[in-house]
Amino acid sequence: MASKSAETKRYGEKRQAIVHAASVLINEAGVKATTLSEVARAIGLNATSITYYFSRKEQLVVAVYEETLDLMEQMAREALREPDPESRLRKYISLHVSLRRRIRKGAQGLVTALSEIRTLDPEWQDHLLLRYRAIVETIRAFFGPANSDAERAAQSAKAHILLETMMWWPVWSLRYSILDFPRVEDRLFDVLAHGIPSQKGAWEPVPFAERPWRTDEDHPPSQNEEFLRAATVMINQRGYRGASVNRIAESLNVTKGSFYHHHDAKDDLVLACFQHSYDRLSAVQMAGVEGEGSYWQRLVSVLHELLDLQFADPTPLLRTTALQSLDRDQKTDVVTRSNRLARRFAGMLIDGMADGSVRMIDPLVASQVLMPALNGAYEARRWAERFDDREQAIRTYVETLSKGLLD
Repeated sequence: MASKSAETKRYGEKRQAIVHAASVLINEAGVKATTLSEVARAIGLNATSITYYFSRKEQLVVAVYEETLDLMEQMAREALREPDPESRLRKYISLHVSLRRRIRKGAQGLVTALSEIRTLDPEWQDHLLLRYRAIVETIRAFFGPANSDAERAAQSAKAHILLETMMWWPVWSLRYSILDFPRVEDRLFDVLAHGIPSQKGAWEPVPFAERPWRTDEDHPPSQNEEFLRAATVMINQRGYRGASVNRIAESLNVTKGSFYHHHDAKDDLVLACFQHSYDRLSAVQMAGVEGEGSYWQRLVSVLHELLDLQFADPTPLLRTTALQSLDRDQKTDVVTRSNRLARRFAGMLIDGMADGSVRMIDPLVASQVLMPALNGAYEARRWAERFDDREQAIRTYVETLSKGLLD
């Protein structure tokens, strides 16, 4: 009996080692580049040995995602046990910061980016997405019961932005020493809890006279613009693996040859989509910087325009989840540019503190809240469509930033 128990324990430990090794590889190179052979090599086994635990790669990928969802659910439920919304928010942020501290100190395989769940077979995808939605429901419960449809919509926006913020945290946390984590945690809580402007809830966007970053539906796009649009939408919806060259070409009723006339490979197209998205985001930012009014008013004009683009434009911004598909050098370039855009937001926040329209906050931390809120707005399109007035959807969404999550 003892021998069987020991054998079961060894089986569990080996299986866990395989899952953790796969998690590291998926985070570094994405699902496509993670093979059973690579996983086996990482832990000193041969590929045949891996199949004793996982007969197919997809089973291993699902096990990796299951473990991450287990941890996410555990953290959400632990935070929910706190007595009030403020304590729950503070606890949830603290758990994520502590997790990143453990990973920085050498723990591996604890959490995996979930960006490629939609590339799995429907049976697995549906199961995992149901689990993710249950986690969203738990986080929505942080803010208490919803007594109306409007309150429920606001709480959904709060849960969405909180999740997006903490899922982006592993990327920008690399800019800080773990010695600075306690301070960053406090500043992050402050921004999320209480919002950004000095006048809570201030929201007076000024429409831009010219909007060259929007899709011009009155004039036919070039074929390259069509590829960028189709690829961006498909990658946002299906992930990198799900957005095959065949699907992109078929959606435009063109041949694969037409695709390869414009792009040497799909990775080149993904990089082009990122560059196109960041060019547009930068153009909106600069229009705001060069505008009039307080710097908070300039910033909300930028936020309004970008959210309207994400909720309604035929060509949204590319989700940062596509980062996993790029090689290391390309990924570094994309993250570098994202950080530059975040720093421009930080500059506007600093100028807003100088003119009194933004309260005294950490502008670097606040800018890293703005980026995932905007990026994740594409995922909120269906949520926004439930509103009769898109302006009300934008305002409800942005109140998480103008009023804070505890309002």
